[in-house]
Amino acid sequence: MQTYIKTQHPTKNMPPPSITKVFQSGNSQAVRIPADFRLDSKQVRIVKTETGGLLLEPIYQSKQQNELSKGEQFLAIMSSFDDDFVDAVAERDNDPVQEREAL
Repeated sequence: MQTYIKTQHPTKNMPPPSITKVFQSGNSQAVRIPADFRLDSKQVRIVKTETGGLLLEPIYQSKQQNELSKGEQFLAIMSSFDDDFVDAVAERDNDPVQEREAL
């Protein structure tokens, strides 16, 4: 007796393949992403496949990180350092300023 399992094709209900432009943006190569493929993230992970193709995967930041202001993010990072690290940095910067001739 044979059993068949119906699976959904991964591209079902997705836009069909599309051809788009590749162009230079400064020193980088860029690809125009058609509206049907628009991403809702600010960063992507890019992987080159064995056949030379490229896969793009959106990287989503946590809600907590998105809700913090730049200053709050900075303070959150700084508060993660322990006292030993802070003391080592403070001791490192105690050398007197070197006197040099003006150019």
